[in-house]
Formats: sequence, C-alpha cells, structure tokens
Amino acid sequence: MNIEINGPKVFYTFPFDIPILGRLQISETLVVSWIVMLIITLLCIWLTHNLKVENISKRQAFAEMLVETADNFVIGNMGEKFKNLVPFVAALFATSLVSNLISLVGLRSPTADLNTEAAWAVVVFIMITTQKIKTGGFGGYLKGFTQPIPVMTPFNVLSELATPISLACRHFGNILSGIVINGLIYAALAVASSALLGLIPGAVGLFLSHVPILDVGIPAVLSVYFDWFTGVMQAYIFCMLTTMYIANAAEE
Repeated sequence: MNIEINGPKVFYTFPFDIPILGRLQISETLVVSWIVMLIITLLCIWLTHNLKVENISKRQAFAEMLVETADNFVIGNMGEKFKNLVPFVAALFATSLVSNLISLVGLRSPTADLNTEAAWAVVVFIMITTQKIKTGGFGGYLKGFTQPIPVMTPFNVLSELATPISLACRHFGNILSGIVINGLIYAALAVASSALLGLIPGAVGLFLSHVPILDVGIPAVLSVYFDWFTGVMQAYIFCMLTTMYIANAAEE
C-alpha cells in the first residue's frame, strides 16, 4: 500500500503504522471492515430514499420485505417482547453476510480474522448476561452457577464462558477454512495445468505450461459453495444462535 506524507512515497504492508498519528495501527481487517460498513450504509440510504405511502417502487417493496423478514425472524424465535432487538440482529446479519461475501471481489473477508467474531461474540455474551440478570436478578444469576449442586460451579462457569468462544470459533473456522480450501484449489489447478499442458511438445507447450488455464471456471463453480452458500449460512447460523441464547436467558 502506498501512502504519501509530505514528500516521497512510503511503502507499507498490513498492518502498518501511520507516522503522523504515532503508533496507531491500521490492519487489513479494519480497513475492509470500514468498507463493509460503508457498503451497508450506502445500501440502506439507497433503499430508504424517497419512501412513499402509495404507489411504492420496487426498491421500497424490497426494503419493506427485508424489514418484514427481520421482524418475523426475531419475533418468531424470541417472542414479541424482544422486538426491540430487530435492528441489532438485522445489523449483525447484514455485517456478517457482506463480510463473508466481500471475498468474491478479491478482498480478504474480515470474518477470516478471529478478532472480528470475538468482538461480536463478546457483545452477544454481554447481552445474554444482562438478560439473565434482568430476569433473575444478580443474586439469581450467581446462584445459577451452583445448580443443580454446588460442586458443579466450576463446570457451569466453563459452560458460560464456552458460549462466546463457540460462537466466535464456529463462524471463524468455517469462513477461514473456505478461504484456505479455495487457495489450495487454485494452487493445485495451476500445478495440474502446468503439468498437463507441459506435455505438448515444442514452444507451444512451453508457453501454455505457464498459463493456468484450469484456474478459469472450475474455482468459480466451487466458490458457489465456499463463498455464497457458506457465507450466507454462517451469517444465518450466527444470528440464529444469538437469538436463541438471548431468548433462553430470559427463561432461566
């Protein structure tokens, strides 16, 4: 990455320090996360622009369908009393989905960095804990660790801490594994292309052996699963678990 600061160009690679700001580090994950937020913000502005009560446009109809889907998802899984969480769950799903799919344009997905999912999981864990305290009081929350018998307290604490860890690692592992598998497929097809085309005698074979022809088409078909399907499913699963954990906390 090139950055020019009052003089010659300074070359940086992620993560890098900005001299004018001291030791502030800007990582690739952070930059792409800003891009994701910008995409979602612009999309929301476009979808909600010039709304009407009658004779609505297809754009407004699509926006209303998204809002209705989010309402049905949250209320259907958590109940009417949690309707106030619709914006949070919708934002979480949109951020996860765009972050997962942004790798299709060559950018590294922020969700391939465990720090991203860990931050989401911490927020969800705080909401779960808050809901438990709100339901049973702080004393009831602490007492829950001693159930069914006091000797189970250490195991209950570990179980409580396992919730954010499992949320983060499940999402991160699936996204990262897809990126790694795609990278291995590209590399393997390039080697296979070089080996097969290298069998052609003469200058033609020598030239074609340096052209990864097999990389064209085949990875695109596989990305339908590793990028599109997995990306959408992981965003859905993360939000589903979030709603279920919070709803269950209200019943304890």
